[in-house]
Amino acid sequence: MADNSKHDKNKPKSGSRIQTWFYIALFIAFGYLMLKDDGSELSGKATYTEFKDYMDHGYISNLVVYSNMSSMEMYIYPDSAKYIFGDRANALSPLSRPMLQVGVGSMDNLQEYIDTKTQEGTYTGSIEYRKKSRTGMEIFINLFPFILLIGLWIFLSRKMSGGGGGPGGGGVFSVGKSKARVYEKGRADRVTFKDVAGQAEAKAEVEEIVEFLKNPKKYTDLGGKIPKGALLVGPPGTGKTLLAKAVAGEADVPFLSLSGSDFVEMFVGVGASRVRDLFHQAKEKSPCIIFIDEIDAVGRARGKNPAMGGNDERENTLNQLLTEMDGFGTNSGVIILAATNRVDILDKALLRAGRFDRQIHLDLPDLNERKEVFSVHLKRIKLDSDVDQDLLARQTPGFSGADIANVCNEAALIAARHNKKKVGKEDFLAAVDRIVGGLEKKTKVLTVQEKQTIALHEAGHATLSWFLEYANPLIKVTIVPRGRALGAAWYLPEERQITTKEQMLDEMCATLGGRAAEELFTGHISSGAMNDLERVTRQSYGMVAYLGMSDSLPNLCYYSSTDEYAFQKPYSDKTAELIDSDVKALIASQYERAKALLLEHQEGHHQLAQLLMDREVIFAEDVEKIFGKRQWASRSDEILDSGNSDNQTPAVPEPETESEHTTSN
Repeated sequence: MADNSKHDKNKPKSGSRIQTWFYIALFIAFGYLMLKDDGSELSGKATYTEFKDYMDHGYISNLVVYSNMSSMEMYIYPDSAKYIFGDRANALSPLSRPMLQVGVGSMDNLQEYIDTKTQEGTYTGSIEYRKKSRTGMEIFINLFPFILLIGLWIFLSRKMSGGGGGPGGGGVFSVGKSKARVYEKGRADRVTFKDVAGQAEAKAEVEEIVEFLKNPKKYTDLGGKIPKGALLVGPPGTGKTLLAKAVAGEADVPFLSLSGSDFVEMFVGVGASRVRDLFHQAKEKSPCIIFIDEIDAVGRARGKNPAMGGNDERENTLNQLLTEMDGFGTNSGVIILAATNRVDILDKALLRAGRFDRQIHLDLPDLNERKEVFSVHLKRIKLDSDVDQDLLARQTPGFSGADIANVCNEAALIAARHNKKKVGKEDFLAAVDRIVGGLEKKTKVLTVQEKQTIALHEAGHATLSWFLEYANPLIKVTIVPRGRALGAAWYLPEERQITTKEQMLDEMCATLGGRAAEELFTGHISSGAMNDLERVTRQSYGMVAYLGMSDSLPNLCYYSSTDEYAFQKPYSDKTAELIDSDVKALIASQYERAKALLLEHQEGHHQLAQLLMDREVIFAEDVEKIFGKRQWASRSDEILDSGNSDNQTPAVPEPETESEHTTSN
C-alpha cells in the first residue's frame, strides 16, 4: 500500500501532460503558419509603379484582384522572371508560377488602366476578381495580444496558488478561502489526554467539551447548552495548543487548526471572507472543533489599534468573527477553542457570554506536574541509572513544559558530545545550567583584579542569602563567565502564591549584597551590579506604586490590569515625587542593612571569596562549612540536602547574574 501511494505521489498529473501537449501543438501550428507556402516558388512585393512598368514590358501573364483587400497578385511569365528576380529565376521549374503582390489604391482606376492596356494589346492575359479570406498568420497576429494577456493571467493565477496544489490552493479565486489545516477523525497519530502531562484542572474543564461532542443528547435532553467557545490562557510553553489537539483526539472529531495571523492578508476583505469560509467548513463537518492559535493577532481590542483609519482590515475580520460566533445554532456541534498569552488586550465583545464562555487558565507546572512532564519527555531518551526525576523536578521551578522538553533535549546533546551511550544526571544538570545561565566561557580572559572583584561580589550575595530568613536558599556560586554574565549564583526559590513585605525586603537586601561587598572591601564600585540594580529598582517601584507597601502612600495601587490609563499617569506630579522618594529610601535602607550584615560576617565573607578565587565554583555545603548550618533552614533546604548527598553539582533556574554591559568587563 505504501509503495502504491508513493508511486501515485510521484506520478505526473494528467492536467500537466495535457498542458504540455497543448503547448507543443501550438508551437507546431505557429511554425506551420510561418513556413506555409502558397504554391509559388518565387514571390515578393511590388509597387503600383513597378506593376505598370511590368505591364508595359509584357511580363505579366494573368492578374488576381482581391477587391475586399485592395490588393492583387500578378503572375509573371517564367521566361520574364529573370528580369525581375535575377539569378533566383535560374532554379525555376517549367511549372513554376512566379508571383508579386501589389497594393491597389483605387479599384476603379485599376480597372480603367487594365481595360486601356487590353485594347492596346499590351496585356493579353486574364483578370480574375476574388474575395480573399484572412490567412492563419494574419489571424494569429491580430489575436496575439489577447492570447498573451490570457496566458499571463493563467501564469499569475498558478503562481498565487503555488501550482494549484497544497493547502489553500486554487489560484486567485481561492484568496478568500480559509487556510485552516484539517485533521480528520480516526487518524492514527491523534493526540489524547495521556500525552498532556500535568494541567489536571485544565483537563477537567475541557473533558466536559469532549463529553458533549461524544454524547450531546445527554445535555440537550436536560435543556443544557454547551459553551460555544473556550479560551486557553497561559504563559508561552504551557501546552495550550497540545491541550486543544488532545480535545479533538479524545472526541475523535475533525479538527480545523489555524493561526490568528492566517486571517490577515494584503487584500481588503480577505480576512472576513476567510472567517466565513472557515465557519462554513466547520458546519459541514459538524461535530468538529475549530482551533485558533494566537487569537490576539486578530482579536485585539478595537479601540487600541494603532491604525489611524479607525476601521481597518483587522477590525473587519474581528467583526466578522464576532458575527459568526454569535450566529451559530445553540447546539450546532461546532466548538471553538482559542489560545493566547495576552488575554488583557483582547476585545471585550470576544470574551462575553455566548462567544468565549469560558477561560481555561494553564499555569506554569508545579513540582508534581513537572515530574509528570519529565516522565513524558524522558520516555524517548536512554537514561543512566543515576537520573532522579524527582530531583530534576525540584531543580526546575518556574520552567514551562516547553522548557523541560528543551532541558531533556540539551541533556541528550551534551551526552552525545561526550560520546556517552546513555544520558546521566550530570548531563541534565549541565543542561539546566546551559539554559539558565548561557554557554560557559572558560576562555574569556579576566585580570586578577577583575576576578577578585567578581569573587567578592558573588560572595556578598552568598553571605547575605545565608543569614536572611526569607532569602532564597543558595545552591551554587561560580565566577566562571557564562553567557554575558561574569559570575552567577543559583538559588532554589520557594514556590509560593503570595509574597509578604518582609520576604521582598530580604530578597532586595540579598540582591544588593554584591554591590555592598564591592564598596566595603575594594573601596570602589563597578558596572557588574547593573542587573542587580535593575531588579531591585523594578521591585521597589512595584512595592510602592502597585502593592501599597509604602509608608507615605499606604494601601494605594496605581496599576490597571485593563490598561485604562494608557500613556497617562494616574497620579499627580507631587505623588510621583513621593513615589521616587520612597523608592530611594527603601533601596537605601536595604543597602545599609546589607553593608551592616557583611561587616558583621566579614571574616567568613573573605574566606568564601578566597575559596571562589581558588576553585571558581562552590556549593551550599562549602558555605555551610564556613558559616555553620543555616539558621533559617526551610523545607526546600531539607529536600535539596536529601537529593544532593553525593555532592553532585546542582543547577537551578533564576540565577543571580551580573550583566556584562561595559567594555571594561
